[in-house]
Amino acid sequence: MVDVTTRTRVQQAALVVAAVFALVGVLGFIPGITTDYDSMTFAGHESGAMLLGIFMVSILHNIVHLLFGVAGFLAARTPAGARAFLIGGGAVYLVLWLYGLVIDKMSDANFVPLNSADDWLHFVLGLGMIGLGVALGKRAALR
Repeated sequence: MVDVTTRTRVQQAALVVAAVFALVGVLGFIPGITTDYDSMTFAGHESGAMLLGIFMVSILHNIVHLLFGVAGFLAARTPAGARAFLIGGGAVYLVLWLYGLVIDKMSDANFVPLNSADDWLHFVLGLGMIGLGVALGKRAALR
């Protein structure tokens, strides 16, 4: 068992972010928390399922959240890994934000699927993750 007092702040932040992604991935598979659950598809803009009635989800979208959470848990084992997860993951989410802004939501390009609420959440997540990685990662690097 790992002594939690030995974890740096960047590792703790990465663990919290990873836990949120894993939780969101699980919640996306729970009817009631995900509205119109019976209309969930594997992928594509045809999925009518909405996490919390706001964010479009599909089986693929939920799996991506789960895998992102697992990646975060693994990366958080070291300060460098935690920093890379936060900054790299944040960059991925900013790219997803841009992708969501430019694609036609009704086209096959919207395979994840994404809606406007997803887009702006990706923007906030991207900035937040990069901010945590930079601010807390510097402190860990100075140790």
